[in-house]
Amino acid sequence: MKALRPILLVEDNPKDAELTLAALERCKLCNDVILVRDGAEALDFLRSEGSYAGREDPGPVVMLMDIKMPKMNGLEVLEEIRRDAHLRSTPIVMLTSSREEQDLIRSYELGVNAFVVKPVDFREFFEAIQGLGMFWGITNEPPPHRAKRNPAE
Repeated sequence: MKALRPILLVEDNPKDAELTLAALERCKLCNDVILVRDGAEALDFLRSEGSYAGREDPGPVVMLMDIKMPKMNGLEVLEEIRRDAHLRSTPIVMLTSSREEQDLIRSYELGVNAFVVKPVDFREFFEAIQGLGMFWGITNEPPPHRAKRNPAE
């Protein structure tokens, strides 16, 4: 049986991260959830660099990412991923508090797979995250894992 690919959660707000992890846990998904706190760390994880050097597991089944983050915001990370031939097929969902139309438009221009505004209501937030977890963790068929890039590239 194939190993399940993890869900990558990119969230700098500790409360939002805690709620998202709790909602995903309630889905009883078998996928591990990897939490990173900013865009630079997300790229390190995806590229197996920095503190993730030598990571052998496949890329995430989906990446749930906030837009407003330190170091690199979600739009910058999205743009970087879509330019990288080894990462560009990574499914990415913007999971954000931003209701700015420009963020929505720019996310889709850069190739986001879905844009979800975090509901303010606790129960609605839980339901939204559970729906995302079930779809991306169970229902969706992810792209095949690509071999690691050659460091000489």
